[in-house]
Amino acid sequence: MIYSLLVLSSPFSGHCSRTAAAFAHCVITRGHTVRRVFFLDAGTLASAANSVSAQDEDTSMKDWAELANQHGVELAICITSALKHGMLDQVEADRNERPFPTIDSLFMMSGLGQLVDAYANSDRLITFGG
Repeated sequence: MIYSLLVLSSPFSGHCSRTAAAFAHCVITRGHTVRRVFFLDAGTLASAANSVSAQDEDTSMKDWAELANQHGVELAICITSALKHGMLDQVEADRNERPFPTIDSLFMMSGLGQLVDAYANSDRLITFGG
């Protein structure tokens, strides 16, 4: 079965982002595929390159990195939501005359078309947060 995930909540407000990453790991462990994780609204903050968690808190960034690097899961963030939350890739940083990108290189900026594509080409689209 092919899954895609939609993450709507900030990784700094609750456990939805960590739960989504754990769900993706579980799905892959059971032999299924995760096609894409699409981050929308405050969920785009999961891509923050410079966020630091307190020592006693886990960060979901390592979970997303493992999914992307070891399992080839695409991590896409909505460009409109990302810009509203100050999240920039190198292209947007240059276009907006900012000194550096603010998203981790594991994530790619994309439009809502990628979410529609994930929905159309997956057996299940699971939403986390809201």
